[in-house]
Parts: sequence; C-alpha cells; structure tokens
Amino acid sequence: AAVGQGANHVQGTINGYGERCGNANLVTIIPNLQLKLGYECRTDAQLGSLTSAAHFLDELLNFTPDPDQPYVGRNAFAHKGGMHVAGVNVDPATFEHIDPDVVGNRRELLVSELSGRGTVQARAREAGIVLEEPDAARVVDRVKELEHRGYHFEAADGSFELLLRKETGEYEPLFRLESWRAIVEKRADGRVETEATIKIWVDGERYVRTAEGNGPVNALDRALRDALVEIHPHLRDIDLVNFKVRILDEAKGTGAITRVLLDSSDGDQVWGSIGVSENVIEASWEALVDSLEYGMRVAGRRTPHNTASPQVRD
Repeated sequence: AAVGQGANHVQGTINGYGERCGNANLVTIIPNLQLKLGYECRTDAQLGSLTSAAHFLDELLNFTPDPDQPYVGRNAFAHKGGMHVAGVNVDPATFEHIDPDVVGNRRELLVSELSGRGTVQARAREAGIVLEEPDAARVVDRVKELEHRGYHFEAADGSFELLLRKETGEYEPLFRLESWRAIVEKRADGRVETEATIKIWVDGERYVRTAEGNGPVNALDRALRDALVEIHPHLRDIDLVNFKVRILDEAKGTGAITRVLLDSSDGDQVWGSIGVSENVIEASWEALVDSLEYGMRVAGRRTPHNTASPQVRD
C-alpha cells in the first residue's frame, strides 16, 4: 500500500530475520512488487537466485528453511493428488500463480498412497526416469505397501527418487555395507560418549572407519562421510538441517515402530529422506544413507562403483 502511494524506499530483511519480530520479509516483498505490481526491483537473473539466497542465509544461521514460505519454500509449488497433478501437467498456470523457475524454486509433485500412476510418472519425468505404465503401477503398489508399514514419502522426495531407481533397475549404491556398530557409554563423572564404527566396500576395497559424535546418529554420519569423502568430495557440501523422530504405535512402548525424517541441503537445494524401523538408530541410518546418495545425484557427480570385495583399508 505504501509503495502504491508513492513510497520509493522499502526496508526489510532476508527471510524476515532480525533483532526484532515483525521485520518485513524482502524475500516475499521483492517478487510481490516485481511480479505482481510491475515495479522493477531486481534483474531477472537476480530474481532467479532468490530461493538460493534465502536458503543460504538459513544455512549460515543454522536454521531450517521454512517449507511454507511464499515463493521460496519447498511447499510453495507443491502438488498432491491425481487431479491436481494432472492439471499441472496440462497447464501449470491453472494451479501456480508464477513459474517457480522465475524465483529459482522448483515444482514438487508429492507422492503418497493416494497418488495414481500419472503422479508417479510425472515425478519420474522430473528425475529423468522413463517409467512405463506397468512399472508405474508397480511403483504405486510399492508406495502403498511401504506407507502401510509407516513410510511417508510426501516429505521424503530424496528417498522416493531412489525408490523409483530401485524399481526400474537404475539404482547403483554408493557402497556395500558390511556392518556398523554404535556404542554409547555413560561415565561416572556424568559424561556420555558415543563412538561408531562402520565397515563398507567401495570399488573392491574395504573401508573401516571409527568416529565419535554427539549421539549415535551423528557418530555414524561422521564415520560414513570419513570413509566416502575422498571418493565423493561433494559430501563435504551436504549438511543435515533437520532431524525428526516420530513414534508410530505408541501403545507398544519402547518396542514401537519409529519413523525418522531427515532434511538435508547442499546450500542450494533442500531434500528429505526417510527411515522406518523398530530400532531408532537403524531408521536413522536408512534415512542418512538415502540423504547422502540422493545428495550425490543432485550434485551431478554421481559415478557407479563396484561394491564387490578384496583389499583392506584402515
């Protein structure tokens, strides 16, 4: 309203962050002014970096990007349900107020047990996977089966793409697991120390790594990265930005099924992964591996490796 009445200086902060609450959010104001009201605030190239700039600041501040933030959130251009996805495929403008590419964001086609073959095929096309009708039907059945066991792919786009590749024979793992072990030790002085050891095979070589961490999941993450980072240096750029645990059948107490959701980022894109198990560490390991494998695909630096056997490295 102020700009419409002649104000020519708008003051705000990126993502609305600042020392006080109620700061004007430039990430929303800039595209509103330029795309909705016709004011020239930024060049097209600058506007196209809006999403990455918003996520970069979150990374610097160690904040989780708001998935519901207008224009730049993961859910800003998310679509679920066969009819909605079909409409977007025919004409995105019927469901989207702008092209997400204009602000550097991307369209999300959410997959759940309610999804049909059309949604699954559209999601596969986004990933560069050709999915024929019989394969799509099989993936839909597989999603329903997994969601019955506690999986939830709406927030786990990374895990879903890996599932697509597994079902179509296009999946090649980063490594072959021999074993992992996590030890948590409570000491008399009150300290709690955690150590994890992993044994994996990559390119016919055996890697054994041990790392300490702030809990078993952090220790496993450090040990796995230590084993893989020389082969896949881009792993240094992948950060876990959110970790959520949910108990699915609380009546079973400590024997309940646990669902772990991880959000990860390489500073440009955010993706989700999922793990489900009666053992929270196993569920976390599953989500962690999916997160790193998908991250390597996002980087475009993924190369197949032989996970067979012989030499040993310590």
